[in-house]
Amino acid sequence: MAITVVGSVALDTVETPFGSVKDALGGATSYFALAASRYDQVNLVAVVGDDFPEEYRRTLSARRISLDGLKVEPGQTFRWGGRYHLDMNSRDTLFTELGVFADFKPSIPASYAGADIVFLANIQPELQLDVLRQTGEGAKLRALDTMNLWIEIARDALTEVMRQVDVVIIAEEEARQYAGAPGLRESVRRILALGPKWLVIKQGSYGALLFDSGGGFFAMPAYPLDEVRDPTGAGDSFAGGFLGYLASRLADGAPLTAGDYRRALAHGNIMGSYACEDFSVRRLLTLEPAEVAYRYREFVNFTHFEGSWRDGEAAG
Repeated sequence: MAITVVGSVALDTVETPFGSVKDALGGATSYFALAASRYDQVNLVAVVGDDFPEEYRRTLSARRISLDGLKVEPGQTFRWGGRYHLDMNSRDTLFTELGVFADFKPSIPASYAGADIVFLANIQPELQLDVLRQTGEGAKLRALDTMNLWIEIARDALTEVMRQVDVVIIAEEEARQYAGAPGLRESVRRILALGPKWLVIKQGSYGALLFDSGGGFFAMPAYPLDEVRDPTGAGDSFAGGFLGYLASRLADGAPLTAGDYRRALAHGNIMGSYACEDFSVRRLLTLEPAEVAYRYREFVNFTHFEGSWRDGEAAG
């Protein structure tokens, strides 16, 4: 059992009101893989330059993460820089230097054949389609993430990718942008009408929503943190926790249920919350299983309430 993830590995320079880092390990694939590897084997597909620190390679390979699909090309690794404001919900991009990532052409190694889940992280939709062609129909679950840029400049290709996956993970404002609808429920209906069975709406510090093609709906709040030091990669860590949990359930041999997807939403929020507690991927590296279990129990406790309107009174 394994998850194959295709996306970016980067070197991030980040400033927040609580500190800064330079050339720290980042990129959607790094966050996703480190979160998902808590649950199952992860097969990583990405490209880095020959300047990529050996220390970061060791950091990834020390977990249940295969680097057979990590290409090293002459040139610079993708670099991104950002500055967050005090509320952490807004940021300024300081620079984006694609380096070798500009010419990234994913190639799925033969050793990755048979993965149960394929996750298309935030890359060009044309590349996502190519990955789907390479992986074929063998995966039990195919999921994608995307962003506003691809909605603007590659809408047709993105639509085709959405038609071919089981799960779409997207931020609320991007769902509205793609659907061209003012209401969230109408945006959800238009996306699910393309063919995905499940749609996850990320709401940042407010949590996440889960919709299914049968009309089901489930909401999970964000975990209330004492301190957010660096929100970079929280969404990718969310996806890692969400799909990582589903991979662990597939490993049990039973079909996935609606309950599995709801619990996966909690695991996604857990991983996203821990990622915010330190810069780069640091908190994901120190995270213990007991901490995940503790935060899961916390989610169960603060999201549970009885069905009646008042004690002893039926909801009617």
